[in-house]
Amino acid sequence: MRWSQLRWARHSRWIGNSLRYLVNEPLEKKFKKFARMNSSMQRSCMAISSVGFIDIISAIEFDKTGDHLATGDRGGRVVLFERTDTKDPGLSRRDLERMDYPISRHPEFRYKTEFQSHEPEFDYLKSLEIEEKINKIRWCQTANGALFLLSTNDKTIKFWKVQEKKVKKISDMNLDPSKTVGNGCIASSSNSSCPKPCLANGGSSDRSCNYFGNDFSFPPGGLPSLRLPVVVTSQETSLVARCRRVYAHAHDYHINSISNNSDGETFISADDLRINLWNLEISNQSFNIVDVKPANMEDLTEVITSAEFHPTHCNMLAYSSSKGSIRLIDLRRSALCDSHSKLFEEPEAPGSRSFFTEIIASISDIKFAKDGRYILSRDYMTIKLWDINMDSGPFATFQVHEYLRPKLCDLYENDSIFDKFECCLSGDGLRVATGSYSNLFRVFGCAPGSTEATTLEASKNPIRRQVQTPSRPSRSLSSITRVVRRGAETPGVDANGNSLDFTTKLLHLAWHPAENSIACAAANSLYMYYA
Repeated sequence: MRWSQLRWARHSRWIGNSLRYLVNEPLEKKFKKFARMNSSMQRSCMAISSVGFIDIISAIEFDKTGDHLATGDRGGRVVLFERTDTKDPGLSRRDLERMDYPISRHPEFRYKTEFQSHEPEFDYLKSLEIEEKINKIRWCQTANGALFLLSTNDKTIKFWKVQEKKVKKISDMNLDPSKTVGNGCIASSSNSSCPKPCLANGGSSDRSCNYFGNDFSFPPGGLPSLRLPVVVTSQETSLVARCRRVYAHAHDYHINSISNNSDGETFISADDLRINLWNLEISNQSFNIVDVKPANMEDLTEVITSAEFHPTHCNMLAYSSSKGSIRLIDLRRSALCDSHSKLFEEPEAPGSRSFFTEIIASISDIKFAKDGRYILSRDYMTIKLWDINMDSGPFATFQVHEYLRPKLCDLYENDSIFDKFECCLSGDGLRVATGSYSNLFRVFGCAPGSTEATTLEASKNPIRRQVQTPSRPSRSLSSITRVVRRGAETPGVDANGNSLDFTTKLLHLAWHPAENSIACAAANSLYMYYA
């Protein structure tokens, strides 16, 4: 029996959600695919080829420990996965001492729970339909064994608490145990002997199991004694997701980002023109800290595209714009951060301006490195790594799909040029990754002297035929010379010589905070790779 079949047997109980695992195959340049998980949450089994619009994954996020993974979809649902290979196997002390050395094995995640985070709404004042799609998910600090996370759609942010609770059941019935009722079930003073399964609240899932049948009648004078049912807490547990707070009515435009502060008490939410600061404990009040809306909307030249708190300094945050610039602001300077502390933007090359220049320069996502020293940004054609101590230009630039430049007109006609790809960094800061078309994603090494550039496909055959990339000159961290990797120049094919498919795109991905593991979404399927 192959490994994939063993994994399928272990997770067959979740077949209603079409969880699918594929064969563990070796990949080129250290990356190996170990699992493929379908995030379709319909209760009936679905064909693999059928992809429902509401099942398409729209957000992915690891928690700080990397032991939990959350995904959100266009149907407003959040699915949580839990890592199982790091748990205590329950072996003896001698066996544990033998396992004291690190063991090379792939990470394993299993389905934990799911819940409906958002529902479709309609704003009657603005005649605006608000879809339930999850735009972003962010994990918060855990407490008392419970998981906390923020999820948002276009208008409303919700704070969720997920924890295990013991199931309560009815253990005492108000019937004489010697009497049988209409359907033959006998009631007991301590429990019910009806063979039908009972629900957590004491009810029966089978309507035919009725304790008071049609032929049951009370004796003359009534029952000699009245015994009330007793609700007891059993040893069985179930995961319960509860919405603790709702942060609404603070954004006139669509929310594109939420980010937790390192203080564990506040977070920000950003739309096209404003950034608001919230306290997790207060849902009816927020503070506007950035406002780029001009007095006359005709003077609007750029919008906010992404915002992120600094990972260690609670007073610093960065936000990007549609003009390709990143602004670093300090909350200690003023209540309304009209001015920035630093501005990061790349000077435009003379004579290179075209109709598509501003469109492809728009930054769709930014991420801080774990130590807060670098900022990773993704525009349509490239990903750039910025040093916050060097605002003269990007520290490094990586071409994602330069071969698409001759096809910008076609991409503009089918609106693909407006796709918003995400980016991520490894926990050690030595690699960066981002998605592309045909369900491809690219991994680049950003350490000094590194020439690593790997292209993988989120499919049954993840290995792509590689092309030679130019060697990268050695350079120090203080150098300001930009490094550019160029792909193939042949339109209609990608850098590996494969045909392009603009209908399949890999927009969302996340890197494990401590290991070389990447989770990425292709339509309604979740793929995971490890090195």
